[in-house]
Amino acid sequence: MTPEEISTILAKPYSQQLLNGPEPARFAYDGLDGDPRVVPIGFWMEGGKLLIATVPKSAKVAALKKSPKVALTIDKGAFPPKVLLLRGTAELELVQGVPEGYLVAGHKVMTDDQYGDWVAGVKGLYTEMTVITVTLTWAKLLDFETTIPKAVEDLIKEKTSA
Repeated sequence: MTPEEISTILAKPYSQQLLNGPEPARFAYDGLDGDPRVVPIGFWMEGGKLLIATVPKSAKVAALKKSPKVALTIDKGAFPPKVLLLRGTAELELVQGVPEGYLVAGHKVMTDDQYGDWVAGVKGLYTEMTVITVTLTWAKLLDFETTIPKAVEDLIKEKTSA
């Protein structure tokens, strides 16, 4: 999939709602033992890339050094479902302090009253973080209004042509 095709999908209104809303991404990667992992995680976007900040000694950092391919899902638990499916390659960077994007991502899930204390706690805890930058290689939006899973689309075609 080309970067332009990915950008077109990310620019759609439902994609923007999911990317900027309070829902966490479900971040999938291969663990060091070879078994898959999926974890809910906060994120932010910069320049068409998805970013995550985490503890430098986390299991996902060690695993991503070995196998950088990842997949993410961001979805709303409502009907009809809205689902943004993403795949990409992760790059790791150790940074000093707390990235501003991490603070912005955290604010998406809390009230303004909660935010100040949370920021103080985060800044007091982390002296450094690992930023995981995901370069997207594939994207698909399932909004169940204009797009549906391919298998469902094929089934509908099969039933209507019979």
